[in-house]
Amino acid sequence: MNHSIQAIFIDVGDTMRILVKDKAHQAHAQQQLATLAGTTESPEKFYVRLNERYDEYRKWAFEKMIEASEKELWTRWMLPDLPPDRIAPIARELAMQFRQSKGRRVVPPDVKPTIIELHRRGYVLGIISNLITEQEIPDWLDADGFTPYFKSVLLSSVFGRRKPAPEIYWEAARRAGVEPAQCAYVGDNPKRDVVGTRQAGFGMVIILMDAAKLVKEPPMGENKPDVIIHKFDALLDVFPAR
Repeated sequence: MNHSIQAIFIDVGDTMRILVKDKAHQAHAQQQLATLAGTTESPEKFYVRLNERYDEYRKWAFEKMIEASEKELWTRWMLPDLPPDRIAPIARELAMQFRQSKGRRVVPPDVKPTIIELHRRGYVLGIISNLITEQEIPDWLDADGFTPYFKSVLLSSVFGRRKPAPEIYWEAARRAGVEPAQCAYVGDNPKRDVVGTRQAGFGMVIILMDAAKLVKEPPMGENKPDVIIHKFDALLDVFPAR
């Protein structure tokens, strides 16, 4: 345990929320995407085309470590063949429906009690997450009663840089009012989260990883974190009361 840690920053996808496949939910979102775009293609065919374009965008974003805003994503990458002045006003809803097309996002039962307890123990809490939507996380935090516990919430779609770029970590720490060396980061992707956290000079990096996956893909070398946990509430064993 690093006793100098004052702030804990947490990823969202596969850390605080788990993606659950739901065919009806996903099909509805695909239909909404087609309706919003006004396409004459079937929702299924249109969705295949969107995913092809999204793959191209992801390659660019990964290489540049940049995240486009919702408007840029949809006018430049996803629907460049449609008038920008029609797509830009609905970019937020398009981004939300594209996310919903992947499945439902569910919060495991141990997440909220752990967040509340870490806050009670005196830690500053924050979120650093790569995301193509700008309002999804703030809306979810409000709806599920998480907002009071997080002082700093930084999303790549809003900030413009994405993990593992150190700038997104530095800015999150600045907003929290805590030096990077006194911050910890909790994520799920060793190849992205460990390197970025270390480059930013954070004092600790923790990876939440399923035990079976750990056996198959143990983090090695520069991707090896300080701590590996298998359940979210194991953070309470790592961070005692300050």
